[in-house]
Amino acid sequence: MPESSLQPVAPLIPSTAISNEDRYSRQILFSGIGASGQQKLASAHVAIIGVGATGAATASLLARAGVGSLTLIDRDFVEPSNLQRQVLFDEADALESLPKAEAARRKIALFNSGVVVHARIADLVPANIAELLGSADLILDATDNFETRYLINDYAVQQSKPWVYAAAIGAYAATMNILPGSASPDPTACLACIFPKPPTGPVETCDTSGILATAVNLAASIQVTEALKFLTGQSNLMRRSLLSFDLWTNERSEISTRQPNPDCIVCGQRVFSHLAGEGRPHITLCGRNSVQIHEHHRPVDFAAMRDRLSPHGQVRFNNLLLRFERAPHTLTLFADGRAIIQGTTDVTLARSLYARFIGS
Repeated sequence: MPESSLQPVAPLIPSTAISNEDRYSRQILFSGIGASGQQKLASAHVAIIGVGATGAATASLLARAGVGSLTLIDRDFVEPSNLQRQVLFDEADALESLPKAEAARRKIALFNSGVVVHARIADLVPANIAELLGSADLILDATDNFETRYLINDYAVQQSKPWVYAAAIGAYAATMNILPGSASPDPTACLACIFPKPPTGPVETCDTSGILATAVNLAASIQVTEALKFLTGQSNLMRRSLLSFDLWTNERSEISTRQPNPDCIVCGQRVFSHLAGEGRPHITLCGRNSVQIHEHHRPVDFAAMRDRLSPHGQVRFNNLLLRFERAPHTLTLFADGRAIIQGTTDVTLARSLYARFIGS
């Protein structure tokens, strides 16, 4: 081709914003949603607890589907090891140690600016659960620990709010719909009906068993599909079972959740011990050698804390968090006084480091 025929191509500049008719046209063509269902999605509010692997995939799918309002709740920040499976994050987020909820909010704004995203950098605990989840129509679990799941179950049963459990580890994915009390004319069993107590002893984590992104995406896809059924007023089509797949061995299992257990301590006897905060432990986080300290609640002046910590190690901070590195430990401090101490699973040592450098 002659050189003179090569002309620079000017970028296409849209004259108007993307219309919802264009954006959701293929979803509206699906008979299960249609125009009326799309309108219901636009007015819906979903809370997602955990914006790691499953939560990032779930948030992305819901935002692309046009769910009008999302509350993203996560206590953690982006790290390089997250990039293999956590679809809303990139290398810049990991290098900046950006809190996951905020990083997800920014990414969603790039592909669907019409969705309102509330990024809440927080640990879900009994003291804040009503504030964080109270306005949501539906709660989606994307957490990494059973303590938080039982807390969600207590709150959802007490408030008759529907929620969807989802989990992924290794090549294994599982989901379960919980429709308590008046949340559905046909209520299901709750989490405590199926598992009366959290598991004891060693529990597999991403750090010990690894994880496939495909398992994450399967769990998120099933969870979001069930959410779309509920949000469009079709809870009668929601699955009434605990469904699990092992994508590596091709094993599949299903346990019926159609009937609540009348002897269940939560939905039967309405005893909400997790919501009352009884015996709530410090939590060792999935995926790395670290302990979270969340017993202190006070605002933190990051600039003043930097001046205080600089003589003792390397300090970096932005308006969302501060990182203090003093080998072999790294302390990440959030604006509410919560901290993650990396380099140990010893709660006593973690609390000692917090008291020494942050204060009791």
